[in-house]
Amino acid sequence: MVPPRLISPGPSDEDAAADQRLRPQRFEDFPGQDAVKEQLLIQLQAARARGEALDHVLLYGPPGLGKTSLAHIVAHEMGVSLRETSGPALERQGDLIGLLSSLKEHDIFFIDEVHRLNPVLEEVLYPAMEDFAVDVLVGQGPGARSLRVPLPQVTIIGATTRFGALTAPLRARFGSTLRLDYYDVDALCLILRRSARVLKVPADEGGIEEIARRARGTPRVANRLLRRVRDYAQVKGAGAIDVATAMAALDMLGVDATGLDEVDRELLRTLIHKFDGRPVGRDTLAAAMSEAPETLEDVYEPYLLQQGFLELTPRGRKPTPRAYRHLGEQPPTSPNQPSLF
Repeated sequence: MVPPRLISPGPSDEDAAADQRLRPQRFEDFPGQDAVKEQLLIQLQAARARGEALDHVLLYGPPGLGKTSLAHIVAHEMGVSLRETSGPALERQGDLIGLLSSLKEHDIFFIDEVHRLNPVLEEVLYPAMEDFAVDVLVGQGPGARSLRVPLPQVTIIGATTRFGALTAPLRARFGSTLRLDYYDVDALCLILRRSARVLKVPADEGGIEEIARRARGTPRVANRLLRRVRDYAQVKGAGAIDVATAMAALDMLGVDATGLDEVDRELLRTLIHKFDGRPVGRDTLAAAMSEAPETLEDVYEPYLLQQGFLELTPRGRKPTPRAYRHLGEQPPTSPNQPSLF
């Protein structure tokens, strides 16, 4: 099991209550992701004008970027109810059929982690998405027969962090597929200002910007850091978040100016010192760090790759010159290139 990290984009038990409080209900309160919002708004307006259910939507991208929040906003804008579940939580056909049958016309059925849906349940979902009906087997043995049960016309919104893990038939049944990407600092500042108002935390622009720069482009991380800096300001500061308080709090928490924590830095140090910067295979690096290979690949590496600290080569992972400089190390000189230092 992966130990909880302050900068982990995945949800934690602590985040559940905070997310409910901070979750926006309108597109106006959801900064960033402009292309995604524009497409959703057009689809919403068209569906409302026709008096139809919104077409099925698949949202994908890294965790913590607002896929669940967008599903709630869509339901609010459509004026319908939202029923929320996740792929791992659905185990039996009866569970899925019961949930779908309980919905009303045009309601939203949101499935988080849809890539983890049981393949047997996918077969139930196909006719539900295409024909708004499910096939139920009645009876047993030679006398068994298939009965088609009509369902209300609802919208299924799926969310996934692993688009490639979805089966092609399931992907094809979503009317629109939208990718969410990391946020820039300006968008995160807008999110943090709103969160600070909701939490009633005094914060100036310098403090907000400092938190945004270290939030790894992820709103969930930004809000989590804001709550921790709020605690620090209340106990060791004057109660308000300014740039000095934010820097002191985040430094104490081990989150540096680029958003790396001690686990990230240890991974880079392992590559540089234990393996002399040579390419290293996934399993070898995972063993050296006493981590599961899947944890290394899915949890630790994505941000390092995105920020240019890590490079994937045909022979394995290797640190980039930026990783050396970030740790205060001298980057190695290429054998075919003279040193610039």
